[in-house]
Amino acid sequence: MAREYAQDITTPQFAYDKSWVDIEGMLDRAERKQNKHYIAMQNCKKKERMHHMRNYKALEGVVKALRWVLGDKDIDHPLE
Repeated sequence: MAREYAQDITTPQFAYDKSWVDIEGMLDRAERKQNKHYIAMQNCKKKERMHHMRNYKALEGVVKALRWVLGDKDIDHPLE
């Protein structure tokens, strides 16, 4: 059973069917959502601020990865 599980991990099922327009649209949505969390973080109480801060930081990684995929010259590596 463990062997089957390991085999599933090493053989991902990628479709490679996203267009540049799809990726650019996702980047736009991610940046807009990140901006909403930033604004909300500035105007809320401490308990709510943590929620918005976590989401803001998570979207920061999404934005960086999408910019890397699109070839942004300012992004050397999306994980750094």
